[in-house]
Amino acid sequence: HVQLVESGGGSVQAGGSLRLSCARSGYSYSRFCMAWFRQAPGKKREGVAVINSHDDGPRYADSVKGRFTISKDNDKLTLYLQMNSLQPEDTAMYYCAAGPSAGCGSLDPTYFPAWGQGTQVTVS
Repeated sequence: HVQLVESGGGSVQAGGSLRLSCARSGYSYSRFCMAWFRQAPGKKREGVAVINSHDDGPRYADSVKGRFTISKDNDKLTLYLQMNSLQPEDTAMYYCAAGPSAGCGSLDPTYFPAWGQGTQVTVS
């Protein structure tokens, strides 16, 4: 089964940058959909960005457009989230998720059956 392990979280000051990584294993299909979500205490899990295995049209939540960039390295089986101009409202636990390629583009968490354990991002 798919295993996802996030890393790269931490504490930064407002205006700073972080790059999150998500290492993927156990997925034997060549086509897939992967995404980043985040969840702040007391709030619903929010879709941040999604990308499919063929890189056409990554999608972003309005709240992060122009600041965050999702990318992947298929050879390293790793998903990334480059986060620039971080703000206190970006503080949350960030999760990597994987799902089927068919219909990829949704930021609905119910679309994704596989999840990592999360990495904390704190912006002050």
